[in-house]
Amino acid sequence: MSLSNADIQHIFQQLRGGTVPLRGLDAFAVGIDRQRNEIQRLLDLAERGEGLVKFLRGGYGCGKTFMSRLAIQEAQRRGFATSFVVVSDNEFHFYKFSEIYQKILAELSTPTCPRAALGDILDRWIGHLEEKLISLGADEDAEDFDERVKAYITEEIARLTQGQAPDDFVRVVQAFFEAKQDGEFAEAGSLLSWLSGSTNVAHSAKSRAKVKGEVGDKAALDYLRGVLALTKEAGYKGLVIVVDEAETILRMRKDVRGKSLNGIRQIVDAAQSYPGLIWIFTGTPEFFDTRRGVAGLEALYDRIQFREDAGFASARQPQLELKPFDHARLREVALRLRELYQRGSGVQVDQRITDTFIDHLVDKVTEGFAGDVGVVPRQFLRAFVDHLDRVDEFEDYNPAEVAGLEMEGLSEEEIEAREGKGRIEDGGDELIAAEDVW
Repeated sequence: MSLSNADIQHIFQQLRGGTVPLRGLDAFAVGIDRQRNEIQRLLDLAERGEGLVKFLRGGYGCGKTFMSRLAIQEAQRRGFATSFVVVSDNEFHFYKFSEIYQKILAELSTPTCPRAALGDILDRWIGHLEEKLISLGADEDAEDFDERVKAYITEEIARLTQGQAPDDFVRVVQAFFEAKQDGEFAEAGSLLSWLSGSTNVAHSAKSRAKVKGEVGDKAALDYLRGVLALTKEAGYKGLVIVVDEAETILRMRKDVRGKSLNGIRQIVDAAQSYPGLIWIFTGTPEFFDTRRGVAGLEALYDRIQFREDAGFASARQPQLELKPFDHARLREVALRLRELYQRGSGVQVDQRITDTFIDHLVDKVTEGFAGDVGVVPRQFLRAFVDHLDRVDEFEDYNPAEVAGLEMEGLSEEEIEAREGKGRIEDGGDELIAAEDVW
């Protein structure tokens, strides 16, 4: 793919901080062709109207966040709207769908609007409605044109959602249109916030739309259905939602864990009734295989259990396995980044960042992890970019003379891996009862 200099600078700035870039991932995506092909297959199915759920399975350092970001990037390239949310045990309660909905809408993204894109989607959709009315003979300068648009909004939402969109959803969309037509953009913004799940919206805005309270857990499922329908009618192929770090659920209290897992079960059960929507969850083997996690909820485990035979695991089953990095794969990533850095900086860094040095760096970065390269790609890339920067900044810097490598900024999981800890033992927790939590 063609990368601008701004894209290249973004990639290296993110890697310096140990985070996954938001764009340009193709440039150093190595060893994941099977997984990428499966994502393409899912996008094909969603374009044809399927509703789907996929689980990315891999240990720490296997590239789950990278793969899910790459899926987001590819989805947008193919015309999907997307949302990327991260499970948190203190500010994102997965068993409350109203909070999930609010997070999804806050991170809703399109190629033209990187966050909170619902307003842009509504504007596009309403614009299409106006064009349809005009093509049917309506006069856009007539006094009753706006009223006809509002009536058409009601008809179209009912048609698109088969009557399943809540009445409040319709009223707020109408009020949003009306406020913008009246030039009351602050009020329109408040209505958009309410529709996006905010619990802090001015009373005047809610009064205008004749709504009370906020979007509740059960209603949020139907609100998402409405958002999905309008997103597609606005010209997008569908919606891809990534829920990253689902293993965070393992650290929650037992009752909260149970409710959160049941929430995932409900999403899996309802997936087919959301045509054009793909859910992608990422999680560790401990999350999927222990009774503290998915294996403790039989109704979910039976649906998404990971299966392999003699080391062969189909990419098309519910869980898509990501393999750990090995020496060769990490080396290839470094070679690609070296070439990309040269292109962005114009400096011939390969004269000092040699292939031999890259091999040395891979060996050094894994010394403290008993030679396990799979758990340290973040640290390796961070250190590698630091060497590239030093070569760029200092003419007399010779990385070949560096005797060691400082492992700074290790995450909790990386520290546990270095110390031989980190696996959550299956303590024989009691099975979790299936229940609807919203």
